[in-house]
Amino acid sequence: MSLPRRGFLSLLATAPALAMTSSAAAASPPDMPHVPWSRQAVIYQVNVRQYSAEGTLKSVAAELPRLRQMGVDILWLMPIQPIGQVKRKGTLGSYYSIRDYTAVNPEFGTLDDARAFVRAAHAQGMKVILDWVANHTAFDHAWTREHEDWYKLDAHGAIFPVTFNAGTSREEHWSDVTQLDYAAPALRDAMIAAMRFWVTEVDLDGFRCDVAGEVPTPFWERARRELDAVKPMFMLAEADKIELHRAAFDMSYSWDLAQLFERIGQGRAGAAELRHWLANEPLAYPPSAYRMRFTSNHDFNSWNGTDAELYGDAYLPLAVLTFTLPGMPLVYGGEEARLVKRLAFFEKDPIDWKTRELQPFYTTLAALRHAHPALAAGQYGGASTVLDVGNDKLFAFERRKDADRVAVVVNLTAAEQKLQWAGAQHVIAPHAWRIEAA
Repeated sequence: MSLPRRGFLSLLATAPALAMTSSAAAASPPDMPHVPWSRQAVIYQVNVRQYSAEGTLKSVAAELPRLRQMGVDILWLMPIQPIGQVKRKGTLGSYYSIRDYTAVNPEFGTLDDARAFVRAAHAQGMKVILDWVANHTAFDHAWTREHEDWYKLDAHGAIFPVTFNAGTSREEHWSDVTQLDYAAPALRDAMIAAMRFWVTEVDLDGFRCDVAGEVPTPFWERARRELDAVKPMFMLAEADKIELHRAAFDMSYSWDLAQLFERIGQGRAGAAELRHWLANEPLAYPPSAYRMRFTSNHDFNSWNGTDAELYGDAYLPLAVLTFTLPGMPLVYGGEEARLVKRLAFFEKDPIDWKTRELQPFYTTLAALRHAHPALAAGQYGGASTVLDVGNDKLFAFERRKDADRVAVVVNLTAAEQKLQWAGAQHVIAPHAWRIEAA
């Protein structure tokens, strides 16, 4: 196996370990089991609208053999339901302004196209999860007329736009959607029924749940029980609340690491901060919690910046870390083509697929992950231990699971660095990495 411009270096002995180990210690008891196909999986986010000039499920389906060859295991589809017309943002609107939970946006195709897409993915050995927006709906969803009591109302008794993070420096006004009120038992029944529809009618394998932390955890726990009764699910929360891992979600967002990556890209952090993060993750998750590691997603790309903008030359070694640190790596569709533009959110703005220059890079990392149990997520993988390579400008660690071992060294600096390994000195190029797997 080889990586573009860098490659693997087989380091034939073990470097000294420092007394720093990740909080996901292998000796801790597991709290929640996960479907077997998730344990060493790579997840890939599909922005159907921007994935091709056609922007349809059929056009994405044509790419499934390539994605499977790249090593993708789980396909995360952004919302494919009809988008609200009332208060719509831009020409095409936000995917997250849902007008009908159990239909398909004609922009993307039909319900039969969704069924065919999932069948084709399953035939390739991949699973499919759908982005689910349970916190809010479009203003022209039928529920706003038929069940106003299912919504949060203003002082005048009317539905109103969502204000997110109200009263904080991160306050956002989501003017195209209105918030649901989970105090209404009938809403909970209806929402679970809508989710069940996609499992029974389309054969989905799970859901990525938008702003999951704003929806009551007991609702998610009930939804998980009832959906699992139909088919074992994989559930991803766009949140980082520890309680969501109790009985509802397999995986949550690792914003902590993503924010550290941004600081590294800006030159405000480096190997020392990564060592500190590895030994002191901000929240104490149970060993069974999968954390999603990523450099980009639809929000990061459209609102924060491209990989090049956020990380510069540090991008590739940071991507290596998403595949090798504890958790599950996410690839945002288009990153294998070195996505160099911020995709418009409310307009048509297709990915430029002229080159897929990073596809071999991701293919090799996925193969590494699949081949080594030490790199599995949650309680199934190995804990991470920092390695001493004689140079504190380098971040080095290893993961072990029984006889399996993977050691990683990344150079996040713009200078060549020296490292000590097995009594010998080696040199690692700027923004390069070395991996030993045995």
